[in-house]
Amino acid sequence: MQYDAAIIGAGPAGATFARRLAQQSPELKILLLDAQDEGHKKPCGGLLAPDAQKTLAHFDLVLPKSVLADPQIFAVETMDLRTRRVRYYQRYYLNMDRYAFDRWLVSLVPPTVEIVRGRCTAVSRTDGGFVLTVRTAEGARSFTCRCLIGADGARSIVRETFFDRPIYRYVSLQQWFRATDKAFPFYSCIFDPETSESCSWLMHKDGFVIYGGCFEKTNCREAFERQKARLADFLGHDFGELVKTEACLADRPRHWRDFVTGADGVYLIGEAAGFISASSFEGISSAIRSGSALADAFRNVKNTSKITRSYRKKTFSLRCKLFLKIWKRWFMYTPWVRSLIMRSGIESIRVRRSKED
Repeated sequence: MQYDAAIIGAGPAGATFARRLAQQSPELKILLLDAQDEGHKKPCGGLLAPDAQKTLAHFDLVLPKSVLADPQIFAVETMDLRTRRVRYYQRYYLNMDRYAFDRWLVSLVPPTVEIVRGRCTAVSRTDGGFVLTVRTAEGARSFTCRCLIGADGARSIVRETFFDRPIYRYVSLQQWFRATDKAFPFYSCIFDPETSESCSWLMHKDGFVIYGGCFEKTNCREAFERQKARLADFLGHDFGELVKTEACLADRPRHWRDFVTGADGVYLIGEAAGFISASSFEGISSAIRSGSALADAFRNVKNTSKITRSYRKKTFSLRCKLFLKIWKRWFMYTPWVRSLIMRSGIESIRVRRSKED
């Protein structure tokens, strides 16, 4: 059977596109490839930023209690290991289980969508459509489709196959430790230009402490361990019992041309399209917005060139917003600018701790 649309990736972008397209065009044959399971989860700190919360509210979606993690966070403790300066800033993040969040979004997809558990290993163009090779638990399977949607994140096989538009990539590393009575901030954003040009994070989640960050691909593990040692020295104690280490690739757009929406029956959404914040690496809000925009572009349209133009138009404001994040990154990650901002105390809050702390 040939599908009208085949979606590679069932994260926030792919699940949103599948749900919205099936709701507005139930007559279409839609395939959703889902590579996540308990043994293959997306490494993620699991904080739902205000932009993502606003996007969920726009679509009248309410998080179930089962998605949330403990504790909830009201402020971020920002540390600069170079200047050894600390500031607190009020933020409204939701602490959640990222895998449970993705599973919840997939559960909202109408049953008319066929969901196949497996990982796409190859895609190619044929007369009238595309062929996908998928590795499943039962073995290799092939599927054909009229339109192909890449929602497969930083390692997008769709982007690499059909678009010669490389994007700058980091290795995102994080480790889980069992929480102890040692004093760890509930949530911290860590800057250390000696080991990384991006920020790192430290947070509590359901009885664990997670430390992670984005590093250059060359010698990424060495830089990670060196930064961890510097952070432990700054905090005055080590991290304790290591439970697991996770890693994945993370994209950072640097130019307008890094945002690739697609053409000729192939479309990209979410991080595969480069839709991720260059300053914070937040991508859930952009994934949901781009998935919804592409679904709207498919409404009552059979001509792929019209879909291409409509999708580009519908994501113009999103691309402009993310382009501004590239400039925002300069203010956040230029050491002397960040030092000046933190020294001034602009928008920071004073945290009062008890004597026992």
